[in-house]
Amino acid sequence: MREIQFREALREAMSEEMRRDERVFLLGEEVAEYNGAYKVSQGMLAEFGERRVIDTPIAELGFAGIAVGAASNGLRPICEFMTFNFSLVAIDQVINAAAKMNSMSNGQYTCPMVFRGPTGSAGQLAQQHSQNFENWYANTPGLKVVVPSNPADAKGLLKSAIRDENPVIFMESEQMYGLKGMVPEEEYLLPLDKAHVVKQGKDVTIVSFGKMMLRAITAVEELAKEGIDAELIDLRSVRPIDYDTIIESVKKTNRLVIVEEAWPLASISSEISHIVQRRAFDYLDAPVHRVTSQDTTLPYAGVFVDAYLPSVERTVKAAKAVCYKH
Repeated sequence: MREIQFREALREAMSEEMRRDERVFLLGEEVAEYNGAYKVSQGMLAEFGERRVIDTPIAELGFAGIAVGAASNGLRPICEFMTFNFSLVAIDQVINAAAKMNSMSNGQYTCPMVFRGPTGSAGQLAQQHSQNFENWYANTPGLKVVVPSNPADAKGLLKSAIRDENPVIFMESEQMYGLKGMVPEEEYLLPLDKAHVVKQGKDVTIVSFGKMMLRAITAVEELAKEGIDAELIDLRSVRPIDYDTIIESVKKTNRLVIVEEAWPLASISSEISHIVQRRAFDYLDAPVHRVTSQDTTLPYAGVFVDAYLPSVERTVKAAKAVCYKH
């Protein structure tokens, strides 16, 4: 094990897979000469050359289409969006081409590729650069959607995503690229369909993913100071969702709080709430609580950013509410 940054873990995953399989290549804005907008691809141009690390114009629809065509013809592209806010320009290629290629061709074509880049708020970047679309993409059959929360998971999940025969949406956080964590030196893969029980507990289950896991972890620590033993689950993937792990936890704790950064309507937490209340209703001792971003566009002012996003305080309050400890 050694401690490396989130961006370094992603770089290792891509580089290892590119050394392993010559069909894998990276394309996107500023990924080559500039070493990546967030320095994720630093040094990769020098190692792999301009045929496999490709700078594109500022034209997401165009280069996403090139990547889909390449994947349909036997290559395995990694298509980087500078932010998933910009993926909306390319969403027709993601939803109507990549996600449907296999089914529309009756299995004759697969589309093994990864769309990756940052998601969510990264401070005071205002409304058009701070949105979460995990639930949008997770709504689409034919896609897998992965949102890692730490460097070790980022590497293991990205390697699995690159090898997967399906198109995978791989969403990171700008605010986590400098985050350090312990990552194994040997090769490893993590499954795209299995959640991780970060901490065992008996009083309440807290489910989260991505950047919000950092706040959920702190909330669990604060709850422990007040005698509440929370179980913490990191989803890792939001399509598919590992419902079985959540259900088994709820059967033990009888209470559930879900924390996510997206807006509340039609969110991942909405879907989990529905499934839990359908499959484990008799085990619930309290209504499921959700902690999401506020149902409005994100203001620019810092004080409003703090009020808009899920917080440790709101998470603690929700957990105490389902435990009837106010």
